[in-house]
Amino acid sequence: MTTTRREFLGGIAASGAVAGIHGCGGIRPWNIVWIIADDLSPDLSCYGSEDVSTPNIDRLAAEGALFTNAYVTGPVCSASRSALITGMYQTSIGAHAHRSHRGDGYALRPETRLITDHFRDAGYYTVNDNDSGLGGRNKTDFNFAHARPFDGSNWRDREPGQPFYAQVNIFEPHRGRPPDVWGFTRGKLEPTDPTGVTPPEYYPQDEISRVDWAGYLDAVRLLDEKVGLVLDRLEEDGLADHTVVAFFGDHGRPMPRDKQFLYDGGIRVPLVVRWPGRLEPGSVRDELVSAIDLSATSLAIAGIEVPQNMEGQVFLGEQKMPDREYVFAARDRCDETVDRIRAVRDKRFKYIRNYHPDRPYMQLNRYKEVSYPIWRQMQRLEKAGEITAETYPFLAKSRPEEELYDTVEDPNELNNLANSPEHQETLTKMASALDLWIQHTGDMGEVPEDPAIAADWEERMAGAYTDAYAALAEQEAPWR
Repeated sequence: MTTTRREFLGGIAASGAVAGIHGCGGIRPWNIVWIIADDLSPDLSCYGSEDVSTPNIDRLAAEGALFTNAYVTGPVCSASRSALITGMYQTSIGAHAHRSHRGDGYALRPETRLITDHFRDAGYYTVNDNDSGLGGRNKTDFNFAHARPFDGSNWRDREPGQPFYAQVNIFEPHRGRPPDVWGFTRGKLEPTDPTGVTPPEYYPQDEISRVDWAGYLDAVRLLDEKVGLVLDRLEEDGLADHTVVAFFGDHGRPMPRDKQFLYDGGIRVPLVVRWPGRLEPGSVRDELVSAIDLSATSLAIAGIEVPQNMEGQVFLGEQKMPDREYVFAARDRCDETVDRIRAVRDKRFKYIRNYHPDRPYMQLNRYKEVSYPIWRQMQRLEKAGEITAETYPFLAKSRPEEELYDTVEDPNELNNLANSPEHQETLTKMASALDLWIQHTGDMGEVPEDPAIAADWEERMAGAYTDAYAALAEQEAPWR
């Protein structure tokens, strides 16, 4: 039987208001606040991390629901955020190449609108918070042109009684600008002791990895402080009881093999939602959620009709759609590095397809070479013969066309089961699901990008990082 794109992605969303939230009779509509962290995996104490304490995010989780299977559609900010703001896969709308269409006037098709447009049409004040003292910044990073994505930068500027949708985009734990070799900000926090932390096993367990991991955790702690400011402000303004708060990362942690890749370190993110009176406090939920589902769900909570072409699914409330069987993710060109990777994941297995298997995972990417100390250390250790691709597959000079991982037995995704006879049925099933997704969503990555674009990025990045390489050579002299 032939299915429509919407049916394939989970069924048709019901229109109309969510009962008890919006509509006639003077019922007060819900405010919506998204707290978005840059470059964050679920490395939080409420997710079981023993290396870091995040009391404010833990408080939010205790007052709402914590989701253990939340994933973004792309492992880099511009692609992921382009999907978030539209509720569409970045590959469906031509926003899949990192920081593409900057200045060329590329616009979305008329039927694809920002969710802020829908909120505005419904009378909401839309906010990208960056001047209220909450620690937010005016980040959009969309891979398309849009004249007016938000109305203002502080929800206090709205009309009296006007409902609002707000994003508080927090920089941490994104790395700072090179040539700071460790690259993380911690504010006035006492530094984490590197000897007491345990980086993921796919990194060398040495001083450089521990120091870098401790810096990441310090940035997570600073993020937690800023989340606390947002929660306190809602209380101070008398809004907490009638505001839905969603806290999540725009993609995974800023580390090798994580950011810009489709392993869980790049696409699995924390998601905590507080919906007073509607979500059980302290509940833990394991259904698969794609980040684009936040767009559809937020509209539904506000009583706004979810567009029929929107690929995000409502996962909360009376319009809740059936749970996803799969989530999908895509990686394309990032800066000067040309690549194309696709992935599909269910609750247990991850299937990855590499469209450039002849290329190494660690292709030249100046941003990563300069910003990631562990990246450079792995290259040094391999050159010295101290580690090999057999133990650290990320060092391999080529890739398999297909990768399959049992994320329950192998959460670090190190044992590729693609050639395992007993897993061929799973591989075939997931590969077919990916093929159907590519077909039904119109994956625009099927058409190669103009090579001149990558060449321009190559020239631009080579010039931008010349001084940074020189500074790093001096800073890292003891390890060379």
